[in-house]
Amino acid sequence: MSINFEEINKETLYIALEIINSNPQYNMMENRSKTRSLKDMEKEFLNPNTISLFIKLDETYIGVIDYMLENPKDSLPWLGLLIIHQDYQGFGFGKQAYENYEREMRNRGLDKVRIGVLQENTIAQRFWEYLGFVYYLTSKAQNGSGILCYQKQI
Repeated sequence: MSINFEEINKETLYIALEIINSNPQYNMMENRSKTRSLKDMEKEFLNPNTISLFIKLDETYIGVIDYMLENPKDSLPWLGLLIIHQDYQGFGFGKQAYENYEREMRNRGLDKVRIGVLQENTIAQRFWEYLGFVYYLTSKAQNGSGILCYQKQI
């Protein structure tokens, strides 16, 4: 079984919605609502600012990864979201997907990646620290919650 990526498009957006809505705890932290709408997905994943891909296990859609190759604020790549469908969590697929992403960034000649993690999302904090990310700053999100900023040399 192998992890691969596939671009999200208007026709497959409903699959991204199902993956995101399988994680109501994350949705509550991020958006103060247990579910998101197709319109939310369109705004988040069909925009010119980020690369939005499905994480697939062979031919099964199991997650979403969304990132910027160059954040205009610091000119560095930022991984905005890596989320696995709740049914597929706990099997190491998130780690495998991240490793594929990191390899892609290195192949592009990049040597550092940054992420922001919601302050209340302690599970995600542990995950990213386990993968070698190092905390460097806390900032505020638009909704007022704290964002822990991490980076990793790759």
